[in-house]
Amino acid sequence: MKEQFKKFLNEEQDPKAIEKITSKLNDLLMKGEEVGYIAVQKKPAITVFPDSIVLTNKRIIICKPKNLGLSMDFTDYTWDDIAGAFVKENILGSEFSFNTNTDLSISIDYIPKIQARKIYTYAKEQLDLFKNPVTIPAPVSEIIQTEEPEDTVEEVETEEVTNFAEIIPATTPSYTETFEPISQTQSTGERKLSELSKEELFDKLQNYKKLLDNGLILQGEYDTYKKEILSYM
Repeated sequence: MKEQFKKFLNEEQDPKAIEKITSKLNDLLMKGEEVGYIAVQKKPAITVFPDSIVLTNKRIIICKPKNLGLSMDFTDYTWDDIAGAFVKENILGSEFSFNTNTDLSISIDYIPKIQARKIYTYAKEQLDLFKNPVTIPAPVSEIIQTEEPEDTVEEVETEEVTNFAEIIPATTPSYTETFEPISQTQSTGERKLSELSKEELFDKLQNYKKLLDNGLILQGEYDTYKKEILSYM
């Protein structure tokens, strides 16, 4: 199994199901398409060929094995086709569902709760990015250069320049970037994460995603924010 798909085995995913899906994904992914998360159905009874759902930065792919696992049906829905995503937690697992703009409702049940929360959060992020694209200002492409008239250039003897340079030691400024978890950076007027509702937590996570896309925070900072917010959901 490829290294980039091993991260999808952290929330009780069936390794055989992940391996079967990822072996076929290389032929399905479009140019520039990246897998964000894979959730695998886990029914109370032993399920030899569970259904799976793959979320990428371009679409949702429903994977359903058939013919005793020898083949698989793939149904995909691009993010511009999706109107909304939902998750319902039951006693045994959760049900993830989404609606399309044509009033079609698709759902997969018996998804482990932590997997359902992950795909719900990822779906909310992608839908928010699609509906509210972040525009990055164009970089300044022109630099105005000015030249002083030749008659204003003051000649300095080589010896004087050398002596002057020796007086001022060369120093290199150093910058140390520090980062503290959200729980340590809450202002006195801001509520703690434990006091926020799920919707408020999702909105907070989406805001950090926008900061990451704008280059205002690093990937490591975003991952820390995301991990801490998800721990309260």
